[in-house]
Amino acid sequence: MALFDFLTQEIAIDLGTANTLIIHNDKVVVDEPSIVAMDRTTGKIIAVGKVAMQMHGKTHDNIKTIRPLKDGVIADFAAAEHMIRGMIKMINPGRRFFNPSLKMVICIPSGITEVEKRAVRDSAEHAGAKEVYLIHEPMAAAIGIGIDVEEPMGNMVIDIGGGTSEIAVIALAGIVCDQSLRVAGDAFTSDVLEYMRRQHNIMIGERSAERIKIEVGSALPELENPPSDFAIHGRDLMTGIPKEIIVNYTEIAHALDKSISKIEEAILKALELTPPELSADIYRTGIYLTGGGALLRGLDKRISIKTKLPVKIAEDPLRAVVRGTGIALKNIERFKFLMP
Repeated sequence: MALFDFLTQEIAIDLGTANTLIIHNDKVVVDEPSIVAMDRTTGKIIAVGKVAMQMHGKTHDNIKTIRPLKDGVIADFAAAEHMIRGMIKMINPGRRFFNPSLKMVICIPSGITEVEKRAVRDSAEHAGAKEVYLIHEPMAAAIGIGIDVEEPMGNMVIDIGGGTSEIAVIALAGIVCDQSLRVAGDAFTSDVLEYMRRQHNIMIGERSAERIKIEVGSALPELENPPSDFAIHGRDLMTGIPKEIIVNYTEIAHALDKSISKIEEAILKALELTPPELSADIYRTGIYLTGGGALLRGLDKRISIKTKLPVKIAEDPLRAVVRGTGIALKNIERFKFLMP
């Protein structure tokens, strides 16, 4: 058995728009931003993950940073393949001569097309996978937060990631109804960017907008324990000189309002499509929030006010999906029917 393990390596991948996480032997071994840096002249990949992220927005003409995934799906096929390969290398940095054959479970958005699904499968195979299984993100999230998906009980899971927000009602190990919309963390970041430009006449980068979202992001204009104001630096659009401004959470709540409203509409639509028996279950169990978007202050409260249902944030929401993917990998025979 030990010899067989040496020949085959089993990994579970949460291939996210913002971050990629890999589980191997029940441990999260890779947690890196989904980005690669490439040398334009040679076409070689010079950095993957955190190192490439530090270069993002600060490169010269010879280096370009690429985010291979957009809206939850692969936008740049070659870069995605290099990124997966680079991150798999991070699992065994010392192993140079022998590459074990890989068995992978990768999670994908539920609203993905057959062509996009094919792209994920092909990228994984080119990166060295012998067996590739796919699992839908909301299903992986539900398994990851400890819901028994095989029960005849309705559970609603909302996974707000970087590129997509996945809303699904799960019962009997299947997705009964779902809404997948391409409004999520990246949309929030661009809302902040746009707001700073329009309201404060200041041009900030994507990474600075992300910092604002994390430090003072809010879904409600009034919070019980608000975060302290945050200083941000950027370029004044009138003078072209760098300057500093102070932003508070109320401003950011107004900036994000439109995008959050779209997510709320999708939640209401999913609830509308839910069969009545499952609606009764959801009334009792409430709604589960996972993904990085679940960490946005006041979002659970706002959804709760809109739907009049209890909303629970999963424990460690950022890793719920990859944990569920890891469980599906361990029990592949039991969860085989989950793989689309």
